[in-house]
Amino acid sequence: MNYLYEDLQSIHAKLVAGDLTASQLVTETVAEIDKREPQVDAFLAIDEAGAQAAAAKVDAQPIDADNLLAGMPIGIKDNLLTDGLTTTAASKMLENFTPVFDATVVEKLKAKDAIVIGKTNMDEFAMGSSTETSAFKKTKNPWNLDKVPGGSSGGSAAAVAAGEVIASLGTDTGGSIRQPAAFNGIVGIKPTYGRVSRWGAIAFASSLDQVGVFSRTVADNATVLQAISGHDEKDSTSADIPVPDFRAALNGDIKGMKIAVAKEYMAEGVEPGVKAQIETAIETLKSLGATVDEVSLPNSKYAVQTYYIIASSEASSNLSRFDGIRYGYRSPEAKTLEDVYVKSRSEGFGDEVKRRIMLGTFALSSGFYDAYFKKAGQVRTLIVRDFEKVFADYDLVVGPTTPTTAFDLGRKVSDPVTMYMNDILTIPANMAGLPAMSVPAGLVDGMPVGLQIIGKAFDEESVYRAGYAFEQATQFNKNVPSFKGGKA
Repeated sequence: MNYLYEDLQSIHAKLVAGDLTASQLVTETVAEIDKREPQVDAFLAIDEAGAQAAAAKVDAQPIDADNLLAGMPIGIKDNLLTDGLTTTAASKMLENFTPVFDATVVEKLKAKDAIVIGKTNMDEFAMGSSTETSAFKKTKNPWNLDKVPGGSSGGSAAAVAAGEVIASLGTDTGGSIRQPAAFNGIVGIKPTYGRVSRWGAIAFASSLDQVGVFSRTVADNATVLQAISGHDEKDSTSADIPVPDFRAALNGDIKGMKIAVAKEYMAEGVEPGVKAQIETAIETLKSLGATVDEVSLPNSKYAVQTYYIIASSEASSNLSRFDGIRYGYRSPEAKTLEDVYVKSRSEGFGDEVKRRIMLGTFALSSGFYDAYFKKAGQVRTLIVRDFEKVFADYDLVVGPTTPTTAFDLGRKVSDPVTMYMNDILTIPANMAGLPAMSVPAGLVDGMPVGLQIIGKAFDEESVYRAGYAFEQATQFNKNVPSFKGGKA
């Protein structure tokens, strides 16, 4: 099954009509993955046996005509726990870890009869912007196999862009869904913080992490997010508020919608080609009846510095559990208790994870807490207030998702500061806990550009509404990747 030319609606119609069974769909999906994986390297594990067992259960009863996810194979980022299926967070530390329960989002997908086809590659513990910090493999961008797919959810994005799966789950801490969605020419959403349960997601930065969705179309994205959203008693940060019908918002009508363009998002540092595509996208939104004005989010310029203090501090705390004792990698060279801690963590974690743990530990240390972590929290509040001020008068904020298109493999991974700046346009939405989506806006030198749409808290409906109208007007999802290159 090549998902480049299908969507949930078209495949579901075949299942309901009896022209296709869930078992056949799984077989065809695995065949497509086997065909593309030597080029793309999007998956760390494929669970064909488990997927076929789940498909058999779906085939044993009539397909629910109203359940678009029944029988659909979905890719799961490898930091989301899957019962009985290895979950590594792309780290040597968890190389052989097999969970005994599902993350809530996986549980909810299974309740909709969706099928977990496998686990996708990622930056180690979600720390990175190119999926090059994975301990196991480097995923490639289907539009050009010599370029990165973005990160940290690069495997989930590449799997959808390559037509290996119809949709996938990722996590977004500072742009880890939207940036790879932009790089791969697909749709990716980070919902409002609290909209989706984080239970069973291996934590990076607990006040920032959110589970979200990749797909080729806005409608498919809305369907999957609908399935995984909602309150979860097991997650204290899960919001106990109703989940609206996201697909009902997809009417293509944005007449009268008030949209803001943050001048800071279109400033120096955004490549001219990317800026030109976003300017064209803004004109498209105007032609659809929206009012578009320029605004200022002045504290956005501090977002990257603030993010890396807060995220690294929280990572330092969250990753302390990986100590070589309770579970995870233990160094065979350890002779003493101190050896177990030091050697296991030194050998089990990659360089980027160590870098962030050390940065976070320093920021939280005695004598530096007030100067760094406390100050970062105060600046975060200023970023939140910037958005509140704009959203008092506007429905959405738009701009480029990333300042550049996908860069070459190996080009930036050894320069952490340059790599961190890739998230300069996505981090503010995480700091404020707002819903944000990237939709394809065009191509520059054959590589996709993403339009970022940021909404008010718990107003994913408006984000989807604008994204769908823009998608229908541009029809970018009719484009397919070239799979050119491949020297890396």
